[in-house]
Amino acid sequence: MTELDIDAERLLGRLRTLGEIGRDDGGKLTRLAASDTDRLGRDRVGGWMREAGLEILVDRVGNLVGLWRTGAEGAAPLMLGSHIDTVINAGIYDGCFGVLSGLEVIETLKAAGARPQRPLAVAAFTNEEGVRYAPDMLGSLAYAGGLGVAEALATVGTDGTVLGEELARIGYAGTQEPGFLRPHAYLEIHVEQGPVLEHQGIPIGAVENVQGISWQRVTIEGEANHAGTTPMRMRHDAGQAAARVVTFLRERVTRGNAPTVATVGCMTFEPNAINVVPSRASFTVDLRDPDEERLREEELALARYLDELAAAEGVTIQTERLARFAPVAFDGAVVAAIEQAATRRGLRSRRMTSGAGHDAQMIARLCPTAMIFVPSAGGISHNPREHTPAEDLVAGANVLLDVTRALCGG
Repeated sequence: MTELDIDAERLLGRLRTLGEIGRDDGGKLTRLAASDTDRLGRDRVGGWMREAGLEILVDRVGNLVGLWRTGAEGAAPLMLGSHIDTVINAGIYDGCFGVLSGLEVIETLKAAGARPQRPLAVAAFTNEEGVRYAPDMLGSLAYAGGLGVAEALATVGTDGTVLGEELARIGYAGTQEPGFLRPHAYLEIHVEQGPVLEHQGIPIGAVENVQGISWQRVTIEGEANHAGTTPMRMRHDAGQAAARVVTFLRERVTRGNAPTVATVGCMTFEPNAINVVPSRASFTVDLRDPDEERLREEELALARYLDELAAAEGVTIQTERLARFAPVAFDGAVVAAIEQAATRRGLRSRRMTSGAGHDAQMIARLCPTAMIFVPSAGGISHNPREHTPAEDLVAGANVLLDVTRALCGG
């Protein structure tokens, strides 16, 4: 296979340009799903797709797809992609690198006069981050048939907006049914968002699986009382009970040798006054593990502990399931193709697990799927300090190009 290389300056320049869309006066980058800044980002990416000669298609949940009809109309397309929505005060690489690398691969092949034996598509999926609307990876989940269109469009955001109404407002309520293109295979390149590749000095990760994710909201109801006059042993302190859950999770997962991780990321108290024993605590629990059996064990252990805690503290505890995704194993042949492409480029690679959720784990329900990781400086992501050196971005995009050629032929 004759070696081709992507246009590094074009890819890096587009990353910088997209990274300026959604910055506020203080320099913070935020493009939440279906927001005005998301519209601006979609408009820019869609414009680049049109300039590349791609057909622009949008489905009913706002998934944006650029399609290169290569002439092989009877064949299922190879799909590349990721997302362009961000967290609050984000970096410029998460998701965006995957979408823009996919577009870059297609433009490189077109410029070289390639004739792939199947169509090529690049997708920007809606609401991958899940910051404004839950669950995360909503667009790809709906695309894969795991979430009904009506339910997705009726989703109410953290700001009280309705997803379907917001997509219509920004002009991205499409007409295609999610899943309108069933891929032959799906590839997603992404920054690692962790420290492993940088720490080991390895430029390419061949991602073979994604951790399972369990999200819950826990609500503890106690009794408000005076902070100075209520003896400690006579309190029904929702805040104290919440703190005990945090330490229970930390101690449990650090005692074992498994890769389980547990996070309490959001917490609120009521009445939230310095001199009042909290009557109510509400917080989230994020459990992750690449093994389904272990993930279930951790969920059960938490449930048992909450029952014991309610009795010990004289409080009532309720839980609400927010999201639950089983671990996903990617296609072995596609993972091997990533390793082979890296080797041909003289790049070291390693197989690895993704600790974060990605659109790829949803699309894996439809077709053979795998991911390529490139290093994240300091393992930092969801942060304006998120960074990947240019040479690693370009190396990863070239591996994506080579795997695309291997899967498409021609």
